[in-house]
Amino acid sequence: MNPLDQVLGAMAGTRSEREACYRDLHSHPEPSMREERTRGVVTERLRALGCEVVELGGGLVTVLANGDGPVVLHRADMDGLPVTEETGLPYASTQTTVDATGAEVGLMHACGHDLHVACLLGAVELLASRPDAWSGTFIAVFQPGEEIAAGGRAMVDAGITTRVPRPDVAFGQHVLSHEAGVLGTRVGPVMSAGDSIRITVFGKGSHGSMPHLGVDPVVLAASIVLRLQTIVAREISPSDFAVVTVGSSRAGSTSNVIADHATLLVNLRTYDTGVRDQVVAAIERIVRAECEASGSPRPPTFEYYEQYPLTSNDPDVTDTVTAAFRAHLGAGRVVDLGRVPASEDFSVIPDAFGTPYTYWGVGGFPPGAGVPNHSPLFAPLIQPTLDAGTEAIVVAAMAYLAPEAA
Repeated sequence: MNPLDQVLGAMAGTRSEREACYRDLHSHPEPSMREERTRGVVTERLRALGCEVVELGGGLVTVLANGDGPVVLHRADMDGLPVTEETGLPYASTQTTVDATGAEVGLMHACGHDLHVACLLGAVELLASRPDAWSGTFIAVFQPGEEIAAGGRAMVDAGITTRVPRPDVAFGQHVLSHEAGVLGTRVGPVMSAGDSIRITVFGKGSHGSMPHLGVDPVVLAASIVLRLQTIVAREISPSDFAVVTVGSSRAGSTSNVIADHATLLVNLRTYDTGVRDQVVAAIERIVRAECEASGSPRPPTFEYYEQYPLTSNDPDVTDTVTAAFRAHLGAGRVVDLGRVPASEDFSVIPDAFGTPYTYWGVGGFPPGAGVPNHSPLFAPLIQPTLDAGTEAIVVAAMAYLAPEAA
């Protein structure tokens, strides 16, 4: 039996335990940077395997040091989303949280982070159970706060690059709406860069019956929203990619009062730094021009937050992992992932180490019945998704850690 099959030999025996762990995590999502219970679950399971656990920046790290050889890092994110679950599953979340406006909202794992954690825990267990089959170091990182682009940076700021060995390669994966059990890989840019912008424009308050005495920020904001849609349509080359979305527009609190300001929450996605700079410049130019046209008494303000880097997979690492997937799983289960316009902060940690990486997708749904991430109906099939994600981590790691890979 080859080393990879030796490590994977215990998968069937750990399946029920991994499934129970996944259901528990799904039922108990936690907000970004407040993943206390999840940290407790992960810590307990790792210590039961004899692993030392280090908490850094709200996340957890464990290092399986197993002699000489390459150092491989795999990262899983842990946080949930302020979404009310509508899946109807017996293990559906009934948790709630308070959103940015102070309103109580539902809380669920609408992006598969529960599955990411369960898969990585399963991979650690399999690798720890057969140290005779591999040599090197495997680092498991359980990261908080991906949904607000804070967790990777928090772990770097807490000193992860000095607390663990520098990895030779780094991996991440994400459950997506593709067919369950299928893996998707891609060389180069795969997840877009993302920026959120809080734009405040200023008017002049007045009575609703006396608009001529004020400057209406609602009308101003509406003009901005419409004009922003022309950036991609008329300023960005058709050969380039960009998305500009206004996710929120807020002003006033009653019908007969003209407010004195309005706030827009704008999100943009790009795959190219030059295009990003072009879009940012266009947004600021349009907002300032509309404010001037409306007679705004103050210049607008721009606050940039939740900024995600581009996720661009290293060609050599991606080719190595893709070949390992195909050799073990068969070419039919490994597809071209394509570009995913969502964004990730996965690359923050490997970039801090200066480590090449690859980030792949794991399908989680029946053929033709995928549900998009962040939907209240997001419910991946437990199997074969959980086995596929666990297996993928082990196969990728063993492409570097197996004796013949040295």
